[in-house]
Amino acid sequence: RAVSAVLDGINAGIKKDGLVQLIGFGTFKVKDRAARTGRNPKTGETIKIKASKTVSFKAGAGLKDTAKKAKGKK
Repeated sequence: RAVSAVLDGINAGIKKDGLVQLIGFGTFKVKDRAARTGRNPKTGETIKIKASKTVSFKAGAGLKDTAKKAKGKK
């Protein structure tokens, strides 16, 4: 339930302000993605991809420090 509550809060913040900062963890932010051309991988045909919005995440200092100390594959 706690994770659901946090995710609901992040979703609400993104909808309302377009930005959610969790100090020590990171920042979620809405970014505009420009229209561009792409390629259909099946046919090789050039296609137009519409402009859209996406959510980006930038890790905060606390999360970066934790990752540096984490045990695991290098």
